[in-house]
Amino acid sequence: MSDLEELRRKRMEELQKQAIASENQQIQQQQMQQEMEMQKKQIMMQILTPEARSRLANIRLTKPEFVDQIELQLIQLAQSGRVQNKITDEQLKDLLKSLSGRKRDINITRK
Repeated sequence: MSDLEELRRKRMEELQKQAIASENQQIQQQQMQQEMEMQKKQIMMQILTPEARSRLANIRLTKPEFVDQIELQLIQLAQSGRVQNKITDEQLKDLLKSLSGRKRDINITRK
């Protein structure tokens, strides 16, 4: 019986070590994600006017994936040096119209 108990104890120790390692990895991933979000916010503050940031925040409430896509595009533009001045609310509206204008209209007609 003592061999069986020893095997159980070793297995429990292994499982506990794995659980701790998994928790540490999750914590590291969360920290990296938070850092990336902070960097993204800082970049957005540098390239957008307050009105434009407010507009994106409002749109995020209904279309978070769309706003993430827009932010990535804006960051890429800024990193490539194509953004000289801060993007105003009007410029952002134009950008949003051009990107959201790609939708297809579906009309259903009844006979």
